Amino acid sequence: MRITTCFPSDFCYYLTMKKLYRSNENKVFAGIFGGLGEYLDIDPVILRLIWIFVTVVTGVIPGLIGYFISIFIIPKNKNKNEKK
Repeated sequence: MRITTCFPSDFCYYLTMKKLYRSNENKVFAGIFGGLGEYLDIDPVILRLIWIFVTVVTGVIPGLIGYFISIFIIPKNKNKNEKK
């Protein structure tokens, strides 16, 4: 028997049901920042601008490597009609 001590109950649902996927609808290249924006409830344009700034400041190669690794790690959203 599992006892949950979350209050309010919406918070428990939020913790157990939310998953990170690549977006099918809000994407420019692979949907990484669209899916991250949906997961964090942030505009993906802001995430893209932050990524561009950090990539330029730290060097282009680490940002590109991180992006391409995330393409393989973060799964595609199988539900095409439902937003996560």
